[in-house]
Amino acid sequence: MTGLLPRAEYRRLPKPSLQNKLARLLWGAAYIALFRLSPVPAHAWRRVLLRGFGARIGPSVVVYPSARIWAPWALQVEEGATIGRDCELYNVMPVRLGRRAIVSQHAYVCTASHDYQSDFQLLGAPVCIEVEAWVGAGSFIGPGVTIGRGAVVGARAVVMRSLSPWTVVAGNPAQIVGRRSSSARNSLHGRPMATDERPAC
Repeated sequence: MTGLLPRAEYRRLPKPSLQNKLARLLWGAAYIALFRLSPVPAHAWRRVLLRGFGARIGPSVVVYPSARIWAPWALQVEEGATIGRDCELYNVMPVRLGRRAIVSQHAYVCTASHDYQSDFQLLGAPVCIEVEAWVGAGSFIGPGVTIGRGAVVGARAVVMRSLSPWTVVAGNPAQIVGRRSSSARNSLHGRPMATDERPAC
């Protein structure tokens, strides 16, 4: 079965600038005081807060207060997508979620690592989770990975290669276990069905 694509190439990243460090310090304080302690149903408030720190957040997006986002200014979440409880987005590089994409509880989306063969330089590549894709609970998504439209990542899977649309994977390392119907849709929180066919990335 096809579905696992070649590994992405990472790029070497410079050391964080003073401006970046100050922005993360300010975001960290706002996260503790205004984001993390907000009531679970206050999704609109968290959307406003994330936009205030530079995130591009569409309407009806659900982000739970226990989700941890490293850099809001490197986050794009399209209409009706969900970032679940206790997710972590280590978005040193950009992370994009397409319309109605779901990142379930305890998933870890990672955009950076280190060159352990050389000088331990920080390396990174963006992550894209396409329209209608579903990242299952406790999954790990590595740098440079694109989860194709409608693809499903099984719980606790480790994904280090991009997935073709409508692919279903599971395991560590993730392996193809099936395909999802192209007519399937992610329907949560009573939100309207998506009709836009444009890819997120």
